Amino acid sequence: MEALHEAYPDAHCALTFETPFQLLIATILSAQCTDARVNLATPALFAAYPTAEAMAQAPVAHLEQLVQSTGFFRQKAKNILATAQRVTDVYGGVLPHTIAELTTLPGAARKTANVVISVCFPEHAEGIAVDTHVQRIARRLGMTRSWEPVPIERDLLKLLPRDEWNDVTLAMTDHGRAICRAPKPLCASCPEPVASRCPSRERWLG
Repeated sequence: MEALHEAYPDAHCALTFETPFQLLIATILSAQCTDARVNLATPALFAAYPTAEAMAQAPVAHLEQLVQSTGFFRQKAKNILATAQRVTDVYGGVLPHTIAELTTLPGAARKTANVVISVCFPEHAEGIAVDTHVQRIARRLGMTRSWEPVPIERDLLKLLPRDEWNDVTLAMTDHGRAICRAPKPLCASCPEPVASRCPSRERWLG
């Protein structure tokens, strides 16, 4: 794990946001979409509706227009409107910080909840956000044999100290985007000390 820290010391959440609620919305929009594309859509969205209370009053047609570029925009607009309304009505506009509460919000599955908690409420972290990059890197580095997010998360929790959960997963995501790509990683460009400790390197180089 130290290898990932050394290779990506400045790893951070790639989504643009100013509040926990905005990160939640951005993470919901990132489903089946790149963070870069989400970051192109959210400035106008958050300028128009910066808070849960404001977004809860938004016309769904306007939300659809603002998030259209992120794909599946009708369902996403419906979800973020319903989420804003629930955060406003149930939680008084203050985002909750437990997985149990966050996963009651439309469009927010366990991965989304873990992202929000790890970035905004790290002291309340309950798990690790397993996205497609973490899934791939964990397998290639021999940290898990599973293909499924929940078993992968369970395996990572056994290996990583709690205070490293967020930093390591962010580093894994950066490594997955830059080097260890699907379907074929760029092993010749893999940074040390990750390269020398990767059990999959010879397979891909060969």
